[in-house]
Parts: sequence; structure tokens; C-alpha cells
Amino acid sequence: MTTMDLNQLRTFVVLYELRGVTAAAESLHVTQPTVSYTLRRLRERFDDELFRREGHDMVPTARATALFGPLHEALAQIDATVSDPEAFEPSRFQGELTLGLTSIGEQTFLPPVMAALAHEQSRPHLQVERLDADQVEEGLVRGAIDLAMTVSMIGSPRLWRTHVRAVEYVALSSTRHPLPAVGPQMFDGRHFVRVSARGGHVFPLQALVEHGLMPQVVLTIEEYATVPAVVQTTDLVVLLPRHVAEVFSGWFDGLQISDLPWPAQSTPVSLYTRREANLSPAQRWFRALVREAVSTDEYQGVSR
Repeated sequence: MTTMDLNQLRTFVVLYELRGVTAAAESLHVTQPTVSYTLRRLRERFDDELFRREGHDMVPTARATALFGPLHEALAQIDATVSDPEAFEPSRFQGELTLGLTSIGEQTFLPPVMAALAHEQSRPHLQVERLDADQVEEGLVRGAIDLAMTVSMIGSPRLWRTHVRAVEYVALSSTRHPLPAVGPQMFDGRHFVRVSARGGHVFPLQALVEHGLMPQVVLTIEEYATVPAVVQTTDLVVLLPRHVAEVFSGWFDGLQISDLPWPAQSTPVSLYTRREANLSPAQRWFRALVREAVSTDEYQGVSR
């Protein structure tokens, strides 16, 4: 395989990840006509259109999707073979890293991650991307994000996963309108805030449905960020993870955390990246840093 062949395949991988000729040219430090010419050569070689333009995006064909995984892994292995992993120094790294988090993840996990970066004396440009749970795998595989954290359990052979934190759910209410002692009737006559499950937290909705509390929901919102201010000033109740409730209670006075009268464990928060062979030295270092920053002792084993 010639150097030109490798460059063609690298162009294909970058096009697949970035979905645009302009973005690919910028990433590869070549001109747009060079990328367009290489794409024509690739189409001839594979006898397939590979990408179809839809609006501003280059959408991959089924053939391109089938090619991407093996080609990306092969190029990553070549890069790992010819690079010196010992040469990576966190304190000198100033590139960009992208972390996929839900809004609730931003509030609970960014503080320890930023503290860990400061301790390492590393100053990368950290970009946080808001991803719905069903977009995590595609975002990682395409390279749109480097790491993601979610309670969604994604059983994909294309991804590496480890559990980092158990998730126990509790009720949060105002101290001006406290909940009674834990028991089957503790929510009688109370009304609820329901938060969208786009981030993967499906337990609250399941619990409200299972225990016949949906008729008591009077407010549905998209983000957890507004929860503490709403609950603090009303008699409303919200179901949410304990670690998030503890963060909110530290920020806002007048909030009460109550245990639930039913089993309240869900799938743990997991950290996801591409498979090991597909990671750069910077991504491996960042994964280890994030894992250490947000983990509890209960979850330390790699699951995949």
C-alpha cells in the first residue's frame, strides 16, 4: 500500500467523522479541492458514492458505514505503532478534548474533572458536548467526542466501558414543605416535577408510572438545572439521583433529601470511549484522569 493510499483512507475516515469537505480539509491541513479529488478516487476504488449530500452534511452510505470501523481501527494501530506513547506529557498538551455529558453530568462531574486537570497542571481546551443517550455511540465512533458519561447501558462491541458511580434515587423537596417519614403514603397529596429522560435517567418516570403517581405530575421540564430553584420556592417534589440532590443541597438552602419507600437503584453511571486500539495517547490519559476524578470505590472494574 502506497503513502497516497494511506492518505486516501485517512481522508475517508476524517470525512466520515466530520461529515463535511471543508471541516475535513481544515483537519487534514489540505485544500478543499484536494479532499474533493481524493473523494472521487475513493468512490472509484470502492465503486460506491460513499457520501451523499443532505443539506450541509455529507451523509455516509451503507458501504461507507461498513468500511469505517475496520479502516479507522487499522489507521489507529498504524499511528500507535509509529508514535512514542512515552513522549506524551499532560502538562505540555494544549490540544482539544471533547467530553459528552448530560446537563446533570455537567453539574456533578465537571467540578472534579476540572480540579483534576488543574492538579495535573494541564490546560487542554475542554469542549463539553450535550448528547442525548441514544447519540453516545455514534458520537464516539465518529470522533465527535472523546469520552462520554451516561447512565444508559450501551452494549456495543465498538466501545470500551467502565462503571464509575452507583446511582441511587431520592426525593428532593423544600424544607418549608417537608415530606413525612418514609412510607407508602409519604407522597399522598403531593405534586411532582418530572424531568425529561433524554439524558438516560429513566428511573424517575418508571417509578412515577409504576406507583400511580403520574396524575400528580404538574410540571414537566427538559433540564435538571432548573429543579433546585423550582423546588425551593414551591411544595413540589422531584425524584433524582442522590449524588445530584447532594450537589443541589450544597448550592441552595432550604432543600430536603428523603429516601424513597421502594427500591431505588438503577444502572450505574458509566464512562465510554472508543476501543483501546483506537485511542490516542491524549485520549488514554484523559480517560484515566476522568475515571479517577469521578469514580467511587464501589465501581472500579472495566466492564468491556
